[in-house]
Amino acid sequence: MAAKKLAFLGLGVMGFPMAGHLRAAGHEVTVYNRTAAKAEQWVERHGGRLSRTPEDAAAAADLVMMCVGNDDDVRSVAGRALTTMKAGTVLVDHTTASAEVAREVHAAAKARSVGFLDAPVSGGQAGAENGKLTIMVGGEDAVFARAEPVLAHYARAVTLMGGPGSGQLTKMVNQICIAGLVQALAEGIDFAQRSGLDAERVIDVISKGAAQSWQMENRAKTMIADKFDFGFAVDWMRKDLGICLAEARRNGATLPATALVDQFYGKVQQMGGGRWDTSSLLRALRAAG
Repeated sequence: MAAKKLAFLGLGVMGFPMAGHLRAAGHEVTVYNRTAAKAEQWVERHGGRLSRTPEDAAAAADLVMMCVGNDDDVRSVAGRALTTMKAGTVLVDHTTASAEVAREVHAAAKARSVGFLDAPVSGGQAGAENGKLTIMVGGEDAVFARAEPVLAHYARAVTLMGGPGSGQLTKMVNQICIAGLVQALAEGIDFAQRSGLDAERVIDVISKGAAQSWQMENRAKTMIADKFDFGFAVDWMRKDLGICLAEARRNGATLPATALVDQFYGKVQQMGGGRWDTSSLLRALRAAG
C-alpha cells in the first residue's frame, strides 16, 4: 500500500513494537510517549519522528493510533489529539478501556469530522512483537475500511464487531474467558502436583484432548516451573476485569466466576505479584496449602 503519514501515541510494551511494524512497512511514523525517553529510544531504533505532545504528533497524520493505560488516559490523550486532527482522518484506540469511553470519544471525534475506532487487541507482548495480534474493532464500516489495511501490519486478524464500543465489549468477553481458563489451569496443575503426578506429563497428555487451550500450550510449562516474571501483568488484568464487572452491572450479566477470579488476583497482588504474569494464580494456590 502507498505510504501514509501515521502517528502512534503511547509506546508501552504493546505500542512500542506495534509502531515499529508500521515503520518497517514503509510508512512515515511520528511517535509520542508521556515519558519522552521511551519515544527517543523508539526513534533511535526505527527512525521516524518524535513529538513532544499528542497535538503535534496528530496534526499532519492520516491515521492516529493510540495505546495508553486506562479510561482517563484515553480521554486525555484522545482529547488533545483531536484538537489538531484534520477532518477526514481517523483515530484508532488500541487501549483496553470501557465501552462508555469509546462512545464518548467517538462522539467527540464525529463532532470534528474525524473517524474513530475502538480497537483493543489480544495476543500480549509476544503478539505485538511478532505482528500477530487479534484486533476487535467497534465503529463505522467506512472508517474501518480505511484503517484496516494499516492495522493489518501488526495483526493476524482485524475484525469489525459492530458500532462504537463493540470492540471494547468483545475484549471484555475475551478477558472473561481467559480469567476462567487460567484459574482452571492453575487448579489442575496444583491438583496434579499434590497428587504426586508428573505435571508436565499430565499436561502433555490432556493437551491432546478437550482440555487443550492457548493458555495450556503457552503457559503450563512456565507455571509448573514457577516462572512468572514476564507476560501480561496481574495489575493490568485486574484493571480489565474491573471494566468487565462494571459493564456487567450495567447490562445485567452475571459473572460469578469472573468476580471470584478477580478476588484471587487481588490475593496475588497482596503477595507482591502485581507485575507477575497472569498465570501466577498458581502461586496463590500454592501459598494456600
